[in-house]
Amino acid sequence: MSRYAALGAPDDIGDLQSRNGATSDGWIEIGCGMNLLPFIASGIGLGSVYALSSVGLVILYRASGTLNFAFGAFGSIAAFLSWQLEYDGLPEPIGWIVGVGVATGFAYVYGRVFAPRLAHRDRVVRAIATLGLALFLLGGMAWYWGVGVARRLVLPTDFDFVVLFGVRLSATQLIALGISLAMICGVGLVLGRTRIGLGMRALASDRNISAAIGIRVVQIDSFAWLVNGTFAGVAGILLANINRLDPAFLTFLVIPAIAAAILGRLSSLPGAFIGGMVAGMIEALLIAFPGVADFRSAGPYVAALLFLTVVGAGHGVGARE
Repeated sequence: MSRYAALGAPDDIGDLQSRNGATSDGWIEIGCGMNLLPFIASGIGLGSVYALSSVGLVILYRASGTLNFAFGAFGSIAAFLSWQLEYDGLPEPIGWIVGVGVATGFAYVYGRVFAPRLAHRDRVVRAIATLGLALFLLGGMAWYWGVGVARRLVLPTDFDFVVLFGVRLSATQLIALGISLAMICGVGLVLGRTRIGLGMRALASDRNISAAIGIRVVQIDSFAWLVNGTFAGVAGILLANINRLDPAFLTFLVIPAIAAAILGRLSSLPGAFIGGMVAGMIEALLIAFPGVADFRSAGPYVAALLFLTVVGAGHGVGARE
C-alpha cells in the first residue's frame, strides 16, 4: 500500500496497541492487571503536541490578550500542505517547511492587518473573531481536501523505535517531545534576553502603560502572532502523524490545548508545557478503561475544571486588559 493511501481509523484501540508493541492479549492484561505503560508511551507524543499548542496559545494571550481559536486551523493548513506536496513527489522537508511557513504567514497577516482593528474590543469579541477565521479556513480545507477520509501524515521516523521498560516508543514520539522542549526553551530565551521579549513581557503586565512609554504595541503583537503561527504549524504536522489527517479534527486541536493552557493559568509557559503533557497523558490513559474511552477527549477539561476549582483562576485568567 502506498504510504499516502487512506488508512484505517488511527485512533482506535487496535492501532494504539500496534504502535506501542501491545497485542490483543496485552489488552486483556491491561483490563485485569492495569498495565498502563503502552498508554503512557502513547501519551508522550500526544502530550508533546498539546504542550506545544498550549505554549503557543499562552504566548499570544500574554502579549495581546487574544485567545486564538484559529490555532488548530493554522496547524491543519500546515499538515495538509505538507501531505499534498509529499504526495505530489516533492521532498518531505520541503513540504514541512512550506506548511509551517504558510501557517506562520496566515497568522502574521491576521495579526498585522485584522487584529489591530480589534485591539480595543472586549476579549470575547477578539476570541470570536478568531473563531470565525477558523471556520472560514475549515470550510476551505473541507472543500478542497474533503472530510471523513481516513488519512495520516507519515514521517520517516515512524519506522524507527526504541524499547523502554518493555514498551516500544517510536522515534517520532521522542522527536515530538524534543521539538516541543527546544521550541519552548527558544521562546523562553527570546522573552528573557531580547528587546522584543522585554516588550512582550511589558504588554503582559499593562498594555496601556506600555504604549504610553513608547513600546511598539502593533509590532510586538504581530511578532506574537508570528510565533503563534509557527507553533501551530509544527503542532499540526505532528498531530496529523500521531493521530489522523482530517480538517475538522486538526482545526479543533485548539480545544484540548485551551484546557492545557488553563492548567498553566494562561500565563505561565512552564505551566502550559506541563499542562499539555498532563492533558495528553490523561487522554491516552483513559483509553485503557473501556467504559470511559469514548469520552477521553473530555478528560483534559475535567482536569482543568478541577484545577480551577481547587487552586483558583489566579493571575492570567481573566486578568485586566
